[in-house]
This record gives sequence, C-alpha cells and structure tokens, in this order.
Amino acid sequence: MDRRVLLLLPALAACAGGPPEGVAAVPWDAERYLGKWFEIARLDQSFQKGLEQVTAEYARNPDGSIRVVNRGLESATGRFREATARATFMRDPGTASLSVAFFPPFSGGYHVIRLAEDYSIALVTGNDKSYLWLLSRTPTLPQATVDEWLAFARARGFEVDRMVRDQPRA
Repeated sequence: MDRRVLLLLPALAACAGGPPEGVAAVPWDAERYLGKWFEIARLDQSFQKGLEQVTAEYARNPDGSIRVVNRGLESATGRFREATARATFMRDPGTASLSVAFFPPFSGGYHVIRLAEDYSIALVTGNDKSYLWLLSRTPTLPQATVDEWLAFARARGFEVDRMVRDQPRA
C-alpha cells in the first residue's frame, strides 16, 4: 500500500459509523473548525507508525463537503507524506460527526467528542475506542492542558496510557 495514504485519522477503519459507546459527537460550527490542526497525541495506528509532526488541514469543497489533507514526517526517511480525503456530514451539519473517505467507497467515522469553546483544542475519535487524537491549533500545549484533556478521554474508557506524543517541532 502506498505510504502516502498511511496518515492520520480513522478514515481507513472500515465503514463509517457513529462514535463509540459512551461518547457523543459535540455540537459545532463546521466553518470555525476549518483550517490547520496539529496532532499533539494519538492512539497509534498502523497507518501512522513512524510519523511525527502530523497536521490536518480542513477546507470547504465547492459541493459543501470538506477537503481533508493530512501530512506527517516519516521519521525513517525524513520525508513528508500527504494524503487527501473527502469528508461529508453524517447527519446534521451542526454535529461534529463526519464520514471521511481516503479510498471511496470506503470511509471511516470522524467524531469530535470534546472541543474547546474557542476551537483551539479538539479530541477526536473514530468508530471505536482504539482511535483517539488530541489536536490543537498550535504545535504544542502545556502539559497540564494535555493531562486535563486526556483525563476526559480516560474517564470515557479510552486507553490514554498508550498514546503516542508528537515530537516537538523545530
């Protein structure tokens, strides 16, 4: 499989479905969510092994869907890899629950389960609790903030002790 597609997000996780039991996608303004996000920590997935400095950029497509561009530095080669996907709203656009397809017709769930009021931090899961990402508008977060957000996830049954932290950016 082409390494360019082995990047961020649960979009490669079989069929799109709702968030896992015990968590819910939050209400949101999708327009405010658009833009660049930095991965702070993740439950590692096979398609992300060896990646660091991972980012995701979201932009509106002319048809109303969302263009997703994931980018990460492959530590073994020192080269950046990129993958592009199309995300559509699973239900109401006012709920942070998307179906993301890197390989149509296969898609995966993308569910924001916690979002800072100012849209500066997001906690995202896939269709089950083996997927979790802590994202930020900035490349780093204070440790106390990371701890607080991961405690939220832990209380909902995520194995946050297995999370991989991104490397500081130069």
